Amino acid sequence: MVISSDNTSGTPSSASDSLESAQTTLAHAAYDSKIEGNVIFTRVDAAINWMRKNSLWPMPMGLACCAIELMATASSRFDISRFGAEVMRFSPRQSDVMIVAGTVTYKMSLAVKRVWDQMPDPKWCIAMGACASSGGMFRSYSVLQGIDRLIPVDVYISGCPPRPEALIEGLMKLQDKIDQEESLKALKVDSSEVGEASKG
Repeated sequence: MVISSDNTSGTPSSASDSLESAQTTLAHAAYDSKIEGNVIFTRVDAAINWMRKNSLWPMPMGLACCAIELMATASSRFDISRFGAEVMRFSPRQSDVMIVAGTVTYKMSLAVKRVWDQMPDPKWCIAMGACASSGGMFRSYSVLQGIDRLIPVDVYISGCPPRPEALIEGLMKLQDKIDQEESLKALKVDSSEVGEASKG
């Protein structure tokens, strides 16, 4: 350790001055204000969940009138990009949250399921509106009575059609849900399954 002395007169400094300057130097070495905002202590789960919840890429499954409200949510007035969800990919392999907006008929349900199966894990689903949640007003032979009969749903948004504010609130509820997940445990389970598959 090098201790610089402020003694310019050329006379030797006293022992108390050298002790004080040594303590000052040690204090500066223990706390460096230059790195104050650059070091973060966290858990791996919290870091993974933070990255996932702030970079949701929606797969817009616009099937009826709710799709208009979904489009409005992406506009500048409501600005879904505040939540990192403005990248609406129409490619399921680049998406991680499916927003089912509108009436799901049995004829269309197989296409929705196929798109869902092509999305990589982890993935989530938002049922937007009464029709996607429960079939809505259509109690008929041709309408699926809720998309949750086909794929797992994480967040239900009520309304016919729900306003863009409701979709934003649903997105925030999904972010809260993602924040509580045990991501590291899921990654360990996935890697052990891969190891067992390679042995067999």
